[in-house]
Amino acid sequence: MKRRTTKPSRMALMRAPRSIKPASASIVPLHLKQILVPVDFSTFSGRALRHALPLAQRFGAGIVLLHVIELFPIDYMVGTSSDSITGVEGRRRAKEDLAKLGAKILESSGVHYRSVVRAGKPYREIVKAARELDADLIVLSTHGRTGLDRFYLGSTAERVVRHAACPVLVVRKR
Repeated sequence: MKRRTTKPSRMALMRAPRSIKPASASIVPLHLKQILVPVDFSTFSGRALRHALPLAQRFGAGIVLLHVIELFPIDYMVGTSSDSITGVEGRRRAKEDLAKLGAKILESSGVHYRSVVRAGKPYREIVKAARELDADLIVLSTHGRTGLDRFYLGSTAERVVRHAACPVLVVRKR
């Protein structure tokens, strides 16, 4: 004899299952001491920083501003490193720009910061810096690329989310 199965009613689907624990039992306290904010000096990374500052103030955390000088495939092929003439100039300029940005942060919010400049693939350097600097949170922006742009360029934010050992807050374009 074949058993007849019935579809659950709409009301049954809308009711919450009884096996769910209260929300308070699953809340993990968040302790932030160090927030890593990758900065490429775009308006998008500025948005990420504006999201990170209130969190830093609320938790009494410091902010680490990270700028990654991206090496391109040709740099790897010809053996160019971040210590080349243009690399040294790029690092100097990035450090100066981070210092100006940090001074604005300190002046406007009182949040302590430090800045770090690295060279390499951005997502790898962000994940590596978060691990080495013992960051509790990474706050970064996405440029909102879709379609072929995302396919060809890849998404740094997506890769950071996949590989980071700490929580990541991604600030969208909108």
